[in-house]
Amino acid sequence: MPIFHSLEVKSWNDLIFGVSKYPLRYGFNLEVGRGEVIPEIKYFPKRGSDRDLETLRKEYREITEGVLKRTVNLGLKSIQLETEQTFVITKDPSLSGEITNIQKSIMERFFEEFGLKSALRVTVADIRELGGDMRGAKEVELIFESFDKAAENGADILSIESIGGKEVFNYSIIRQDIEGILFSVGILGSLDMEFLWHEITRIARNHKVIAGGDTDCAHSNTAMVLAGGARTSIISHTLAAVVRAIGAARSLVAFEQGAEGPGKDCGYENIIIKAITGRPMSMEGKTSAPAHSSLVGNVAAAACDLWSNEQVENIMLYGGSAPQVFVEILGYDVLLMNEALKSGFGPILRDLLVAANPFDPQVFVLSPEGAWRIGKAIVRYAEDYYLRSKEAAQEALKIILNNYQKRRHDIPPSEARLIRNIQIFLNEMPGNYSAFIEKCVNKYKGKVKNFLTKNYEL
Repeated sequence: MPIFHSLEVKSWNDLIFGVSKYPLRYGFNLEVGRGEVIPEIKYFPKRGSDRDLETLRKEYREITEGVLKRTVNLGLKSIQLETEQTFVITKDPSLSGEITNIQKSIMERFFEEFGLKSALRVTVADIRELGGDMRGAKEVELIFESFDKAAENGADILSIESIGGKEVFNYSIIRQDIEGILFSVGILGSLDMEFLWHEITRIARNHKVIAGGDTDCAHSNTAMVLAGGARTSIISHTLAAVVRAIGAARSLVAFEQGAEGPGKDCGYENIIIKAITGRPMSMEGKTSAPAHSSLVGNVAAAACDLWSNEQVENIMLYGGSAPQVFVEILGYDVLLMNEALKSGFGPILRDLLVAANPFDPQVFVLSPEGAWRIGKAIVRYAEDYYLRSKEAAQEALKIILNNYQKRRHDIPPSEARLIRNIQIFLNEMPGNYSAFIEKCVNKYKGKVKNFLTKNYEL
């Protein structure tokens, strides 16, 4: 399995939308990262529709037909679909295969009739219970069986949003406890991903499909949402940015276990992973507003290869079903990006996307320059989950301080206090992996009820 000791992308200026060092071709002749951005539509059945399985099957047929019809009517040539499975689907692997087959059959028809290039990403739900047996319970078996059935029935890309470490993270984030955050995301999250992705990539290879990637939704996106907007927040925006940097060190594990991309859209840290691996990435930003708000709606597109929308429920709007409407929104976004690439204005549009966001620490770490610097910090300690997570956090702080100084903005007092506290903590942390693990296990084992060391083989 690859260990990344250096960056595949040699300059931050080479990070740009639609272009990857290692482009991919899969599905019905879909090419990603080869000079144009592809829309990736993500949808969810109407609430309650999974109470009746025939209704659920019918809904996925209608969603798939609807978004592909809208795609060809807009004159778009390519699209990727992402089905994020409900818990009901993942718990029934035969249903996982059946719904995948239904969707892929419709996509094949549109390819034959209209030449529409397309592919299907299937994201299996992480149905494990925090505090339960996260390595040997029935739910683990069902997750892997659902991957297997989806791949067998036509899924082109396999993904998951894994939850390892979230029990300690939930305890730590509301206390702004950087020690618990680094332990939960950088160590526990990475160890859990190592376990999951070893098997996911095996399943993908067995069926000759692509292992796509994970996302740090469980940690980094939680922090982003808690950080809130410019006027309201529960936690510090600087802390959310630092969590994102640590989250990149965690999400890299999928690629170290053999994933090839495209990284999954709700991993905002994917731009850092792209700098390290050179692999194509899906991203979401302003188009994820139906699911959550953020301050990074434009910068997220700066280096995307697929441009996605986060979950949108299959409800009716004046312009059609919500998934159809979002196909159109995504479609026009990617037409603009692709025209900019063709006409030589790609770098200008990218830089405008970076500039056209609120002034916020989270923007700094997700800009191409910031992401590239964090990636470079991570690969300095490529084989040590602890040191690379610590290094990512330290580099994120440097980037944040540099941006405040460069733009001559005063650091808000609350953010300044937190920066000082994190710096002091990082400087005083144990010097090696084993000492840090021992310290954290002793600290959190009694405090966090659901934290079981056996789930991480500690």
